[in-house]
Amino acid sequence: MSRRRQSQWDFGELFAGSELRRVLTVSELNSRVRRLLEGQIGSVWVAGEISNLRQQSSGHGYFTLKDAAAQLSCVLFRGEARASRHLLEDGRSVLLHGDLTVYEPRGQYQLRVTEIELKGVGALQLAFEKLKQKLDAEGVFDPGRKRTLPAYPARLGVVTSPTGAALRDVLHVLRRRFPALEIVLAAARVQGGSAAGEVAAGIERLNRWSALQPPGAGLDLILTTRGGGSLEDLWPFNEEIVARAIHASALPVVSAVGHEIDFTISDFVADVRAATPSAAAEIITEHLVVARQFVTEASVRLPVLAGEVIGTRRAELESLKSRLERVHPLRQIQLQSQRLDDLQSSLQRMARSIWRERASEGVALFAAWQRLRPAPRLGRERDRLAHLRQELTSRARDCWRSEQTRIAGLAERLRLLSPTHTLARGYSITQDAQTGRIIRSTKDTRPGQPLETRVADGAFRSVVEHRLPGPGQEDVQEKPLTT
Repeated sequence: MSRRRQSQWDFGELFAGSELRRVLTVSELNSRVRRLLEGQIGSVWVAGEISNLRQQSSGHGYFTLKDAAAQLSCVLFRGEARASRHLLEDGRSVLLHGDLTVYEPRGQYQLRVTEIELKGVGALQLAFEKLKQKLDAEGVFDPGRKRTLPAYPARLGVVTSPTGAALRDVLHVLRRRFPALEIVLAAARVQGGSAAGEVAAGIERLNRWSALQPPGAGLDLILTTRGGGSLEDLWPFNEEIVARAIHASALPVVSAVGHEIDFTISDFVADVRAATPSAAAEIITEHLVVARQFVTEASVRLPVLAGEVIGTRRAELESLKSRLERVHPLRQIQLQSQRLDDLQSSLQRMARSIWRERASEGVALFAAWQRLRPAPRLGRERDRLAHLRQELTSRARDCWRSEQTRIAGLAERLRLLSPTHTLARGYSITQDAQTGRIIRSTKDTRPGQPLETRVADGAFRSVVEHRLPGPGQEDVQEKPLTT
């Protein structure tokens, strides 16, 4: 059996079948993760704090839900949670319900929100906020419609439970501060499903009863109250029916529900809100207590006030006396005379001041005219011309003297270099009498040659007879010239 020949490029199977891999694209992986999250987790409730809220012009909202250790991206599309979108606010703790999904283009998992509730309060708080915003938009809470409580009420209508602690607190304070105040009670349950209707009915019943009474015998104001409790216990006073009844009441209404930290819709609608039932009783009787204290102190204050009035009237009398003296005709004449003197002095000062100003202006104008007048200017130009002429003469004289000195120097140098000066020192110049050539050497002469010698005061002629040798030279005898 022949053996198969193996070439140099035959490496066999590079990858075993068990090593083949399934490679996913990013889109496929994100799609798988999205289906896994939506299938395994789906809709959830998540609690956290809102941050980085962005409301787009498209109507969609984007924000981050975070706690102390992590954060989650959230999106609220335009058509979702319309009734509670207003609860979105940076820094607010909320409960969110929605579907956990993946935004595939960025590979980011996020919560697609469908419901929003305030954290820890739930549906009741949400209903509270919704009703508050609704009534506020209608102007029910407008401070301009709040009425002032009567200062000295004679009859008070109270809507509360006849067995509750709130009524006992109110009665205790009223007995202590103003026992004569009459109380008309409209009994109503302040907790439970029918409590809101009974409270609203009690307010309406007190208004009808007061309207049927003779003038001066009706109620002066109404107090709606109950003690403290949870949000659910106080909820009847957050119902719209109670708010409408308080708003429609013809009598001023004081709301005292719960403790100082509790706020209800009835507190916002009422004319006055009291922190507690006892505080409401104190507010209602505030002016009465002050008046009682005023009457008690009247016996002490009356003499003081009488003295103050007498003192005031005495001061007014002195003031009238002074005024009468001031308006007396002689006084008026004196005042007018003094005023006339003052005006005269003022007029003289003004005249002197104006004269000084005009004199100063005249001096300035005269100085300006003097500067602009041709004669002074011509004089200044003449002086300037004379100065220039003098300066020119001086400079010409200096130049002439300088040139004279220079020429004298040159003349002296020329004199010193002149042959005449040399001749004056005893020297002479000898020339050939026929040719005028200067004799500079004995070689230029010959016997019988006529010469002309110049000295300082003239010249004379001579004839060469014999040339004498110089130092180191021999005597040379030459024949004389034939003439």
